[in-house]
Amino acid sequence: MSGEHEEVATYDASGRVVGSAPRGRMRAEGLWHAAGEVLLLSPGRTEVYVHRRTETKDIYPGMHDCWAGGVVAAGEDPAATAVRELAEELGVTGVRPRFLFHTVHELGSVRFHAYLYEVLWGGPVVHQPEEVAEGWWMPVEELRERLSDPSWPLVPDGRQFAQEWFAGRAETR
Repeated sequence: MSGEHEEVATYDASGRVVGSAPRGRMRAEGLWHAAGEVLLLSPGRTEVYVHRRTETKDIYPGMHDCWAGGVVAAGEDPAATAVRELAEELGVTGVRPRFLFHTVHELGSVRFHAYLYEVLWGGPVVHQPEEVAEGWWMPVEELRERLSDPSWPLVPDGRQFAQEWFAGRAETR
């Protein structure tokens, strides 16, 4: 569900839904929007699923990501977006993501409210070929190490969210 004419929810800077706009307009004008993102973890929380985006993605093509997610559609809430995107991108269904935190990502004209969730998963992962070129399970500690390497091609928002996730994990230990 990523067509240029798809209606997406638009937000204000404080995180309130203020209307909707076609996805193409939201991208072209840098409108505030929201995303539901899911971190897929192994049942023992020792591995995270990382994937490489296809070269045809409208933003950050060919880069790695450790979050499955997407833009909140008009009339949709972020939790529903997270469930939908996890099913679409990685074929993971029948799960109830656990809310982690809300944050803001702002880099140039890309600015959105991110609602982050996690799912523990030990079943199969089935990539959506239009969005995911390849994927693999990575030890959580390896992800932590790679975050410190600015040359590792992780999408900027995914890097930010993972760093915030690790900071939160350290606070709860």
